[in-house]
Amino acid sequence: MMGFGALVEPLAERDGMAMLVIDLGRIDYGECLEIQRKLVGLRAAGTVPDLLLLCEHPPVVTIGRGGGWEHVGEAIARHGVPTIEVERGGDVTYHGPGQVVGYPLLALGGEERDLHRYLRALEEVVIRAVGDFGIAAGRRSGLTGVWVGNDKLCAIGVAVRRWVTLHGFALNMNTDLQPFEWIVPCGLHDYGVTSMERLLGTPQDPAAVRAAVTRHFEAVFGRPMQPACLDDIDANALVPRDCASERSGCPW
Repeated sequence: MMGFGALVEPLAERDGMAMLVIDLGRIDYGECLEIQRKLVGLRAAGTVPDLLLLCEHPPVVTIGRGGGWEHVGEAIARHGVPTIEVERGGDVTYHGPGQVVGYPLLALGGEERDLHRYLRALEEVVIRAVGDFGIAAGRRSGLTGVWVGNDKLCAIGVAVRRWVTLHGFALNMNTDLQPFEWIVPCGLHDYGVTSMERLLGTPQDPAAVRAAVTRHFEAVFGRPMQPACLDDIDANALVPRDCASERSGCPW
């Protein structure tokens, strides 16, 4: 597959800055969504460059634009898992500890404004990343996401505001898969869900998986990646610094 970034000039030439990678750690879904929306506004205004947010969430179910409450079972409420309707594409999915969740906030221009190709590029990132761990994943015709056989390993759903992307992908790494039994994942009745831990028989190192995702994001999108911290970003300036020891953290 041609690198997505090969469609246009590299980000470093367009913005004078690399794409920034911010590891938010474990963060409430609603809080993270507000962060995304604020950063999308800054990106659309040209205040900040493109970003990739990495995180994991406490248990939560989200319903995309193509979904409905009929795909959320009563067990979700019994187990105290909140359900949130959001603007991303797709149907119902579950987020929880043990996932690697990625939210690319990219300003799409010119030929990049092809959301089908953008989705295929996100799939390619994950396919290559899990391939580094010996998992032969792929696509299924007519369906979004990354699959191993009939089981979905990574869910993908995106939205666009002013041609800046938000939402993204959720890779099941060491995820407890039981909550997926309480919903109809992605509205698909005849398919299952899996995780890297289930496929490989042992829990995986989160730092190693995040690093693989970042490395292959750089390769597929053709954009240099630079670690940064959320505290570096405000409405007026963005000055990356060494923040590995700070609260907001970086994966390097």
